[in-house]
Amino acid sequence: MPKLATFPKAELDALVDGSMRLPDYLNFASGLDVDGVELYPLIADLKDPGSWSNYRQTCTDMGLEIPMLCCSPDFTHLNPSFRAQEIEKEKRWIEMAHALGARFCRVLSGQRRPEISREEGIDLAAESIQACLPFAREHGVTLILENHYKDGFWKHPEFAQPMDIFCDLVEAVGEQPGFGVNYDPSNTLLAGEDPLELLSRVKHHVVTMHASDRYLKHGTLEDLAREEGVTGYAERLAHGEIGQGMNDYDAIFSTLSRAGFSGWVSIEDGVDGPEQLERSVAFLRRKMKEHFA
Repeated sequence: MPKLATFPKAELDALVDGSMRLPDYLNFASGLDVDGVELYPLIADLKDPGSWSNYRQTCTDMGLEIPMLCCSPDFTHLNPSFRAQEIEKEKRWIEMAHALGARFCRVLSGQRRPEISREEGIDLAAESIQACLPFAREHGVTLILENHYKDGFWKHPEFAQPMDIFCDLVEAVGEQPGFGVNYDPSNTLLAGEDPLELLSRVKHHVVTMHASDRYLKHGTLEDLAREEGVTGYAERLAHGEIGQGMNDYDAIFSTLSRAGFSGWVSIEDGVDGPEQLERSVAFLRRKMKEHFA
Protein backbone atom coordinates (compact mmCIF):
# COMPACT_ATOMS: atom_id res chain seq x y z
CA MET A 1 0.00 0.00 0.00
CA PRO A 2 1.46 3.41 -0.92
CA LYS A 3 1.95 5.94 1.86
CA LEU A 4 0.44 9.43 2.00
CA ALA A 5 2.34 12.66 2.67
CA THR A 6 1.44 16.31 2.52
CA PHE A 7 3.43 19.23 1.09
CA PRO A 8 3.01 22.77 2.55
CA LYS A 9 1.50 24.22 -0.62
CA ALA A 10 -0.49 26.93 1.16
CA GLU A 11 2.19 27.67 3.76
CA LEU A 12 5.29 27.59 1.56
CA ASP A 13 5.91 31.33 1.15
CA ALA A 14 5.56 31.87 4.90
CA LEU A 15 7.91 28.97 5.66
CA VAL A 16 10.51 30.30 3.21
CA ASP A 17 10.46 33.89 4.52
CA GLY A 18 10.36 32.68 8.12
CA SER A 19 7.04 34.27 9.07
CA MET A 20 5.81 30.73 9.80
CA ARG A 21 8.05 28.38 11.75
CA LEU A 22 8.54 24.81 10.64
CA PRO A 23 7.58 23.32 14.05
CA ASP A 24 4.20 25.05 13.74
CA TYR A 25 3.60 23.51 10.34
CA LEU A 26 4.68 20.07 11.57
CA ASN A 27 2.26 20.34 14.48
CA PHE A 28 -0.50 21.08 11.98
CA ALA A 29 0.51 18.20 9.67
CA SER A 30 0.64 15.75 12.57
CA GLY A 31 -3.08 16.28 13.05
CA LEU A 32 -3.85 15.09 9.52
CA ASP A 33 -4.39 11.48 8.48
CA VAL A 34 -1.01 11.32 6.70
CA ASP A 35 2.12 9.25 7.09
CA GLY A 36 4.65 11.97 6.34
CA VAL A 37 5.55 15.48 5.20
CA GLU A 38 7.39 16.45 2.03
CA LEU A 39 9.69 19.43 2.61
CA TYR A 40 11.27 22.20 0.54
CA PRO A 41 15.01 22.96 0.91
CA LEU A 42 14.62 26.76 1.08
CA ILE A 43 12.46 26.65 4.22
CA ALA A 44 14.07 29.19 6.57
CA ASP A 45 14.31 26.80 9.51
CA LEU A 46 16.35 24.36 7.40
CA LYS A 47 19.17 26.81 6.59
CA ASP A 48 21.33 25.46 9.43
CA PRO A 49 22.57 21.92 8.60
CA GLY A 50 22.77 21.31 12.32
CA SER A 51 18.98 21.43 12.50
CA TRP A 52 18.35 18.66 9.97
CA SER A 53 18.76 15.69 12.28
CA ASN A 54 16.72 17.51 14.94
CA TYR A 55 13.79 17.96 12.56
CA ARG A 56 14.06 14.34 11.53
CA GLN A 57 13.73 13.34 15.17
CA THR A 58 10.89 15.82 15.71
CA CYS A 59 8.93 14.21 12.88
CA THR A 60 9.67 10.73 14.19
CA ASP A 61 8.35 11.74 17.60
CA MET A 62 5.17 12.99 15.91
CA GLY A 63 4.74 9.74 14.00
CA LEU A 64 5.69 11.35 10.68
CA GLU A 65 8.27 10.42 8.07
CA ILE A 66 10.02 12.84 5.72
CA PRO A 67 9.94 10.90 2.44
CA MET A 68 10.81 13.57 -0.11
CA LEU A 69 12.67 16.85 -0.58
CA CYS A 70 11.19 19.05 -3.32
CA CYS A 71 14.21 20.64 -5.06
CA SER A 72 14.52 22.71 -8.24
CA PRO A 73 17.95 22.51 -9.89
CA ASP A 74 18.33 24.42 -13.17
CA PHE A 75 20.45 22.41 -15.60
CA THR A 76 19.53 23.95 -18.98
CA HIS A 77 22.11 26.73 -19.13
CA LEU A 78 24.83 26.96 -21.78
CA ASN A 79 27.44 28.14 -19.26
CA PRO A 80 29.30 25.08 -17.84
CA SER A 81 30.14 26.98 -14.64
CA PHE A 82 26.47 27.72 -14.03
CA ARG A 83 25.56 24.05 -14.49
CA ALA A 84 28.42 22.98 -12.22
CA GLN A 85 27.05 25.26 -9.49
CA GLU A 86 23.58 23.75 -9.92
CA ILE A 87 25.02 20.24 -9.67
CA GLU A 88 26.80 21.16 -6.43
CA LYS A 89 23.57 22.73 -5.15
CA GLU A 90 21.69 19.50 -5.86
CA LYS A 91 24.38 17.53 -4.04
CA ARG A 92 23.92 19.71 -0.95
CA TRP A 93 20.19 19.06 -1.16
CA ILE A 94 20.90 15.33 -1.40
CA GLU A 95 22.89 15.66 1.82
CA MET A 96 19.95 17.49 3.36
CA ALA A 97 17.54 14.78 2.22
CA HIS A 98 19.77 12.09 3.70
CA ALA A 99 20.07 13.90 7.04
CA LEU A 100 16.29 14.40 7.17
CA GLY A 101 15.75 10.71 6.48
CA ALA A 102 14.24 11.33 3.03
CA ARG A 103 14.70 8.58 0.46
CA PHE A 104 13.72 10.79 -2.49
CA CYS A 105 15.05 14.12 -3.76
CA ARG A 106 13.52 15.92 -6.73
CA VAL A 107 15.41 17.02 -9.80
CA LEU A 108 14.14 19.07 -12.73
CA SER A 109 15.43 19.75 -16.22
CA GLY A 110 15.76 23.52 -15.95
CA GLN A 111 14.34 26.62 -17.55
CA ARG A 112 13.07 26.73 -21.13
CA ARG A 113 15.54 29.38 -22.22
CA PRO A 114 14.88 30.66 -25.77
CA GLU A 115 18.48 30.09 -26.86
CA ILE A 116 18.45 26.38 -25.92
CA SER A 117 17.41 23.91 -28.60
CA ARG A 118 15.41 20.78 -27.85
CA GLU A 119 18.43 18.52 -28.31
CA GLU A 120 20.75 20.78 -26.29
CA GLY A 121 18.31 20.99 -23.40
CA ILE A 122 17.84 17.24 -23.19
CA ASP A 123 21.58 16.61 -23.37
CA LEU A 124 22.47 19.24 -20.75
CA ALA A 125 19.77 18.10 -18.32
CA ALA A 126 20.55 14.40 -18.75
CA GLU A 127 24.29 14.93 -18.27
CA SER A 128 23.71 17.02 -15.14
CA ILE A 129 21.31 14.50 -13.60
CA GLN A 130 23.74 11.68 -14.38
CA ALA A 131 26.50 13.68 -12.67
CA CYS A 132 24.40 13.78 -9.47
CA LEU A 133 23.41 10.11 -9.44
CA PRO A 134 26.58 8.54 -7.95
CA PHE A 135 26.47 11.04 -5.06
CA ALA A 136 22.76 10.30 -4.52
CA ARG A 137 23.37 6.53 -4.48
CA GLU A 138 26.16 6.97 -1.93
CA HIS A 139 23.61 8.63 0.35
CA GLY A 140 20.80 6.15 -0.27
CA VAL A 141 18.72 8.77 -2.06
CA THR A 142 16.72 8.30 -5.28
CA LEU A 143 16.54 11.28 -7.64
CA ILE A 144 13.01 11.81 -8.93
CA LEU A 145 12.43 13.76 -12.14
CA GLU A 146 9.08 15.55 -12.10
CA ASN A 147 6.99 16.60 -15.08
CA HIS A 148 6.97 20.11 -13.67
CA TYR A 149 5.58 23.40 -15.00
CA LYS A 150 7.77 26.13 -13.47
CA ASP A 151 9.58 26.80 -10.23
CA GLY A 152 8.20 29.88 -8.52
CA PHE A 153 11.61 31.59 -8.60
CA TRP A 154 12.26 30.98 -12.32
CA LYS A 155 11.78 33.40 -15.21
CA HIS A 156 11.04 30.72 -17.82
CA PRO A 157 8.79 27.63 -17.69
CA GLU A 158 10.16 24.11 -17.25
CA PHE A 159 12.13 22.92 -20.27
CA ALA A 160 10.72 19.39 -20.04
CA GLN A 161 7.12 20.44 -19.43
CA PRO A 162 5.91 19.00 -22.77
CA MET A 163 5.27 15.27 -22.55
CA ASP A 164 7.46 14.24 -25.47
CA ILE A 165 10.48 16.15 -24.15
CA PHE A 166 9.95 14.77 -20.64
CA CYS A 167 9.80 11.20 -21.90
CA ASP A 168 12.87 11.71 -24.07
CA LEU A 169 14.75 13.11 -21.05
CA VAL A 170 13.79 10.09 -18.92
CA GLU A 171 15.13 7.86 -21.69
CA ALA A 172 18.30 9.96 -22.04
CA VAL A 173 19.10 9.62 -18.32
CA GLY A 174 18.55 5.91 -18.75
CA GLU A 175 17.60 2.93 -16.63
CA GLN A 176 19.87 3.04 -13.62
CA PRO A 177 19.68 2.65 -9.85
CA GLY A 178 18.66 5.72 -7.90
CA PHE A 179 16.61 7.36 -10.63
CA GLY A 180 12.85 7.49 -11.13
CA VAL A 181 9.87 9.70 -11.95
CA ASN A 182 7.70 11.87 -9.71
CA TYR A 183 4.40 11.91 -11.59
CA ASP A 184 2.17 14.98 -11.31
CA PRO A 185 -1.09 14.67 -13.28
CA SER A 186 -2.05 18.31 -12.76
CA ASN A 187 1.16 19.55 -14.35
CA THR A 188 0.25 17.58 -17.46
CA LEU A 189 -3.04 19.48 -17.55
CA LEU A 190 -1.09 22.74 -17.29
CA ALA A 191 0.80 21.66 -20.41
CA GLY A 192 -2.54 21.15 -22.19
CA GLU A 193 -1.91 17.40 -22.40
CA ASP A 194 -3.51 14.17 -21.16
CA PRO A 195 -2.27 13.00 -17.72
CA LEU A 196 -3.27 9.40 -18.45
CA GLU A 197 -1.29 9.35 -21.69
CA LEU A 198 1.83 10.51 -19.87
CA LEU A 199 1.25 7.96 -17.12
CA SER A 200 0.93 5.15 -19.66
CA ARG A 201 4.34 6.12 -21.04
CA VAL A 202 6.23 6.44 -17.74
CA LYS A 203 4.27 4.18 -15.34
CA HIS A 204 7.12 1.72 -14.84
CA HIS A 205 9.44 4.59 -13.87
CA VAL A 206 7.09 6.22 -11.33
CA VAL A 207 8.32 5.91 -7.73
CA THR A 208 6.55 8.93 -6.19
CA MET A 209 3.55 11.09 -7.07
CA HIS A 210 2.23 14.58 -6.42
CA ALA A 211 -1.55 14.63 -5.91
CA SER A 212 -3.60 17.72 -6.63
CA ASP A 213 -6.49 18.68 -8.86
CA ARG A 214 -7.50 21.37 -11.30
CA TYR A 215 -10.73 22.56 -12.86
CA LEU A 216 -11.50 24.81 -15.82
CA LYS A 217 -12.86 28.23 -14.87
CA HIS A 218 -13.89 28.77 -18.48
CA GLY A 219 -13.33 27.33 -21.93
CA THR A 220 -12.39 23.78 -22.91
CA LEU A 221 -9.36 21.50 -22.88
CA GLU A 222 -8.90 22.36 -26.55
CA ASP A 223 -8.63 26.03 -25.57
CA LEU A 224 -6.08 25.08 -22.94
CA ALA A 225 -4.04 23.09 -25.46
CA ARG A 226 -3.78 26.18 -27.67
CA GLU A 227 -2.20 28.20 -24.85
CA GLU A 228 1.38 27.35 -25.71
CA GLY A 229 4.22 28.97 -23.84
CA VAL A 230 2.20 29.88 -20.76
CA THR A 231 4.49 30.93 -17.92
CA GLY A 232 3.26 29.53 -14.63
CA TYR A 233 -0.33 28.48 -14.17
CA ALA A 234 -2.72 28.80 -17.09
CA GLU A 235 -5.26 31.47 -16.17
CA ARG A 236 -8.22 29.31 -17.13
CA LEU A 237 -7.14 26.48 -14.77
CA ALA A 238 -7.83 26.83 -11.04
CA HIS A 239 -6.46 24.80 -8.12
CA GLY A 240 -9.20 22.77 -6.46
CA GLU A 241 -10.09 20.06 -3.99
CA ILE A 242 -8.75 16.63 -4.95
CA GLY A 243 -11.45 14.48 -6.44
CA GLN A 244 -13.51 17.46 -7.60
CA GLY A 245 -11.45 18.46 -10.63
CA MET A 246 -10.24 17.13 -13.96
CA ASN A 247 -7.93 14.34 -12.78
CA ASP A 248 -9.37 10.82 -12.92
CA TYR A 249 -7.91 9.28 -9.75
CA ASP A 250 -9.62 5.93 -10.32
CA ALA A 251 -7.82 5.62 -13.67
CA ILE A 252 -4.55 6.98 -12.25
CA PHE A 253 -4.44 4.68 -9.22
CA SER A 254 -5.61 1.61 -11.13
CA THR A 255 -2.82 2.17 -13.68
CA LEU A 256 -0.22 2.64 -10.94
CA SER A 257 -1.50 -0.41 -9.07
CA ARG A 258 -1.16 -2.62 -12.15
CA ALA A 259 2.36 -1.27 -12.64
CA GLY A 260 3.30 -2.34 -9.09
CA PHE A 261 3.58 1.16 -7.60
CA SER A 262 4.10 1.17 -3.82
CA GLY A 263 5.75 4.55 -3.24
CA TRP A 264 4.66 7.85 -1.72
CA VAL A 265 1.74 10.03 -2.79
CA SER A 266 2.32 13.62 -1.67
CA ILE A 267 -0.61 16.05 -1.51
CA GLU A 268 -0.30 19.56 -2.93
CA ASP A 269 -3.50 21.14 -1.66
CA GLY A 270 -4.99 23.31 1.06
CA VAL A 271 -4.77 26.70 -0.66
CA ASP A 272 -8.44 27.26 0.22
CA GLY A 273 -8.06 26.29 3.85
CA PRO A 274 -7.35 23.28 6.10
CA GLU A 275 -10.87 21.88 5.68
CA GLN A 276 -10.22 21.48 1.95
CA LEU A 277 -6.98 19.66 2.70
CA GLU A 278 -8.72 17.33 5.15
CA ARG A 279 -11.31 16.43 2.51
CA SER A 280 -8.55 15.78 -0.03
CA VAL A 281 -6.74 13.53 2.45
CA ALA A 282 -9.93 11.56 3.08
CA PHE A 283 -10.59 11.22 -0.65
CA LEU A 284 -7.09 9.93 -1.39
CA ARG A 285 -7.15 7.49 1.55
CA ARG A 286 -10.40 6.04 0.26
CA LYS A 287 -9.18 5.72 -3.32
CA MET A 288 -5.84 4.22 -2.28
CA LYS A 289 -7.63 1.54 -0.26
CA GLU A 290 -9.87 0.75 -3.25
CA HIS A 291 -7.03 0.35 -5.72
CA PHE A 292 -4.03 -0.84 -3.68
CA ALA A 293 -5.65 -3.12 -1.08
